[in-house]
Amino acid sequence: MLTPLLLILGGYLCGSVLFARLAVDLFGKAAILSESRDANPGTANAFQYGGFWCGVLVLCGDLAKGFLPVRVCLAHADMFDRAPLLLALALAAPVVGHAFPLFYRFHGGKGIAVTFGCLLGLLPMWEPAAYFALVFVFFSVILRVSPHFYRTVVTYLVTLGLLFFRCPPVVWSGFLFLSCAVLLRFHLSKEERERPVVNVLWKS
Repeated sequence: MLTPLLLILGGYLCGSVLFARLAVDLFGKAAILSESRDANPGTANAFQYGGFWCGVLVLCGDLAKGFLPVRVCLAHADMFDRAPLLLALALAAPVVGHAFPLFYRFHGGKGIAVTFGCLLGLLPMWEPAAYFALVFVFFSVILRVSPHFYRTVVTYLVTLGLLFFRCPPVVWSGFLFLSCAVLLRFHLSKEERERPVVNVLWKS
């Protein structure tokens, strides 16, 4: 039982490394946090306020810190045979760490890129990552939900429903746990809540 708990802790600590905050020091791009509307230490703000290479660094770091811990856990999946709930927690741990990082007084980012990294870690099980990406694109382009807060909420809830019917229970449970972390971080955010708006592509 000790090793699964250590793997969960390792995933959480990996998630607690906020590459956007590291980029502030490396590139001198304080605007990522100081000028962005939501002060979110994430990929979108890194691209918008830090520039291309800053954004690439943060994106790769956020994807990797989700992908690698999940791959390690799956390589030791036999240790979780008697405790599938712990495996579900291990799948969610990097996102929980990103949203509530130990190294930054539990004030982290929203975790969308890290979520995608965790789902990519499940390959060759491609459905979770594909569903998440397609749903996010659908509500960003085809049936555009604004602002970003509501788009993210809808994306996670719809993806959760798809995974419930299409994926093993441990994967669905893991996505449920990480969704709770993401949505709680959004709820705690000081970002102003604008009125939700839905636009369809062919009428935009």
